[in-house]
Amino acid sequence: MWLFRTNAHRRHTKFFRVTFNYDNLGNYYQTNFAMMQHHKYSLTELDNMIPWERQLYVDMLTDYLRAENERVKQQQRASR
Repeated sequence: MWLFRTNAHRRHTKFFRVTFNYDNLGNYYQTNFAMMQHHKYSLTELDNMIPWERQLYVDMLTDYLRAENERVKQQQRASR
């Protein structure tokens, strides 16, 4: 997670290695497509997000959809 490098002055500097939370390029494009088609994000908005910011929005959207699906299931059980 942390990457240590030595610069020209022989000082050690630390860089935080940013990792993307998609496991392959196909998932990245599928997520972009879903967010553009179903949730009205633009490709420009998605591309301009910082990786952690994008993951935060994806996580919040996932939590919302799970809660909404659970609410619909409960509503269907109650109407039977």
